[in-house]
Amino acid sequence: MARKSSSLRALLYVCLTLTCLTCSDPRPQYDTLEDYPVYPYGDLGVTYTPNSTTFKLWSPAAQAARVKLYTDDRPTTQAHATLDLEEINRAWTATVPEDLDGTYYTFQIKRNGRWLAEATDPYARATGTNGLRGQVVDLFDTDPPGWETDRRPAMGAPTDAVLYELHVRDLSMDPHSGIEHRGKFLGLTERGTTTPRGDTTGLDHLIELGVTHVHLLPSFDFVSVDESRPDSTQYNWGYDPQNYNVPEGSYSTNPADGKVRIREFKAMVQALHAAGIRVIMDVVYNHTGRTENSNFQLLVPDYFYRFNEDGTYSDASACGNEIASERPMVRKYIRESLEYWVDEYHVDGFRFDLMGIHDIATMNDVSETLHSIDPTILLYGEGWSAGPSPLPEKQRALKANTSELIQIAAFSDDLRDALKGSVFEHEERGFVSGATDLAESVRFGIVAATAHPQIEYDSINYSEGPWAKQPGQCVNYVSCHDNHTLWDRLEISNPRDPVWLRKRMHHLALATVLTSQGIPFLHAGSEILRSKGGDENSYKSSDEVNAIKWDDKGRHGETFRYVRHLIALRKAHPAFRLGETELIARHLTFTDDGRDGQLIAYRIQDAPGDQWSDIYVVLNGAQTIRRVTLPEGEWRQVVDGTAVDPTGIGRSLTDKADVDPVSANVFVRQVTQ
Repeated sequence: MARKSSSLRALLYVCLTLTCLTCSDPRPQYDTLEDYPVYPYGDLGVTYTPNSTTFKLWSPAAQAARVKLYTDDRPTTQAHATLDLEEINRAWTATVPEDLDGTYYTFQIKRNGRWLAEATDPYARATGTNGLRGQVVDLFDTDPPGWETDRRPAMGAPTDAVLYELHVRDLSMDPHSGIEHRGKFLGLTERGTTTPRGDTTGLDHLIELGVTHVHLLPSFDFVSVDESRPDSTQYNWGYDPQNYNVPEGSYSTNPADGKVRIREFKAMVQALHAAGIRVIMDVVYNHTGRTENSNFQLLVPDYFYRFNEDGTYSDASACGNEIASERPMVRKYIRESLEYWVDEYHVDGFRFDLMGIHDIATMNDVSETLHSIDPTILLYGEGWSAGPSPLPEKQRALKANTSELIQIAAFSDDLRDALKGSVFEHEERGFVSGATDLAESVRFGIVAATAHPQIEYDSINYSEGPWAKQPGQCVNYVSCHDNHTLWDRLEISNPRDPVWLRKRMHHLALATVLTSQGIPFLHAGSEILRSKGGDENSYKSSDEVNAIKWDDKGRHGETFRYVRHLIALRKAHPAFRLGETELIARHLTFTDDGRDGQLIAYRIQDAPGDQWSDIYVVLNGAQTIRRVTLPEGEWRQVVDGTAVDPTGIGRSLTDKADVDPVSANVFVRQVTQ
């Protein structure tokens, strides 16, 4: 149907208000979803004061809309009030002139003459159990003591970060964690926790390790865990979002009270900030956990999703749907949601799941908005999708298009698979585990996927050229929650190698990540040889599989100390985080010793701000001792395959050095006084 003229729309509106019974739908009809008007204000959802509460819903598709009010969140409870919403300035609106603090509510729209099912407000900031009803809350009541003085820990360039990816539940569920609030946000607030043998756990472990950011797997409200049974043995990573602006209830001590989950999430952020650690949220705006009966689809049918030409849902997420981020009100929703987490919860950055589904314009809009709030907010994501999308590749935030993104980084699968082998070929070996043809891809990771005159780009495993404009756009890693843990993968690809040798492979992989340019990223527990018993896709496996086994810290103390000291070394020496492409090209030089399929050697000279003026790094992937030629001068070794000591390991060296099998080695030239 063609859109009606504004005068006709006005006439029809008057007709309805005069109870003209022949006018069944006085509202404007839209030819396409793209014709939907943009709501320009930032007050959709609920605006609460002690004297009144205003409800607003944007839904051009609705013929009518209403809000239902409830005294509690039990599914069997009937609404105690139903209020018709009036469309005012492009939003369905109603104001209740009383204090509704604690009241639960749902929205409902009429379309094609029938009322659709009730749904939770997409803009809800609090919900009851399982997120099935929104809740009106006074957010001032959700601030923990001292929240007004909470500040982000100091942060410099993106490459100064050391990221630690963690599932909230994994940190504390092990019976030997010594943590009281197991599986909860509050588990990350506890200090002084130890294993029975006295090794630090939980937050104190993170402080001891020295990471700068904790990256939390999805911690907004998701579908798959039944919050009415919070103490049952349910588990999910959380990549099935339901309410984007509400913390997950199963991680709180009382899912029924919206204020509790908010307050406890804030307490977690506050505790991490007090410990000098920033907080990254893993966000999943690329799809929803439900499709036909999602909040978006029930309240604004079709608008939030992409569709194939045949009318079916497009599915680049491989989860049943994909979000149409390029639509103005979807882009606005994502931006405002992220702003809310920054402003209300003091979150310090975001990791975007399947970022390659989102359009570049939306990602840059988000970046400009968040960096105007705080320029040190960290943004990064997966520069790929899980399937084809109707949105053209040139418009999508894919790894190959990273140079078009503004202050947003992408993960380097180039380095990940170069170090340990392809995640899709489980028995394939990488540089650390015996491969002889992946060294150039490791070098590409060392320079953070930037332009460097010595990289042979036609020899890179996945990329045909540099994709990061600056090293701060490249996240270097070897393992994460997806696929096998690094330790499990090495056991699969190298089953006949002894444990001591696989430990050296593990050390070499993490040392490469932590001494390379770019942003280093660690999978939680990799510093203590974390295993999931070979489970490759543990997204809904048990706590027994997923929880960090804290006794491993005592068993693998050498690995923990090695990683901790490597982090400290990186923090102390700007040479390993030069921060600019031009500086890497000028100060980092690969040497002739490094043109070998199992040996990489490079020199960093006169790095700005570093007290070490000459550093020589040798990565030996071979299972034999290799002799390398040191540049002229007297050198001391500060890193080998098992230890880190800035004061020196062994005797001073000149001319030649023997490096151990499967080892990372760092030498520093001693300046004669």
